[in-house]
Amino acid sequence: MIQIVDITVPADAFELGALVERLPEVHVELERMIPLRDGIAPLFWAANGEREEIIETLESSPRTEEVRYLTEDGRRRLFEVQWSSEVDGLVGLLLEHDVRMLDGESIGEGWDFRLQFPSQDRLSAFQEDCKRDGIPVILRRMYDPHYPNDTNGMSSEQQEAIVAAYEHGYFEVPRRATLAELAERFDISDNAYSQRLRRGLASLVYETMVKA
Repeated sequence: MIQIVDITVPADAFELGALVERLPEVHVELERMIPLRDGIAPLFWAANGEREEIIETLESSPRTEEVRYLTEDGRRRLFEVQWSSEVDGLVGLLLEHDVRMLDGESIGEGWDFRLQFPSQDRLSAFQEDCKRDGIPVILRRMYDPHYPNDTNGMSSEQQEAIVAAYEHGYFEVPRRATLAELAERFDISDNAYSQRLRRGLASLVYETMVKA
């Protein structure tokens, strides 16, 4: 039976971790990861940061074979990176266990991923291999075999974002706090905090007003 889970891992557990560690203002949203014959190619959006700095940082990895800048939407830039087949760590285990990455984004000093496993056995084996390789994995939520609605289920980070916004007067008129001020409390970018807040509020509406 297919298993879908939400996990959190440290920044350096994922190959793109160097990007957010060297350029902490950059927020990354994974679009998809494309398996290739000789490697793997992640397609992702990067908000904030200078285009050339992002490309230079990506190219500095010994596993990077090519970096392509594709387009932008006004606030984010879309990149594709081709990694060699020697990529290891978390990405290597995802490939080894035939895991499909459904969603992923950088969250300050870590990553949130939504993953689809072919079976419960594969999920268990993945967890054991992560433990063996010293990759800390926090399992935040497990779903039934159906793909979860984007608004279904609130992470602890989203809950903290909503509570902080409420406590510091973000929802008041006039507002007593800005997105930038709230984001600074979590040591993340304005864009990352805005997305965390938006997804949390969407989940709250779904759970309390739609689903009910």
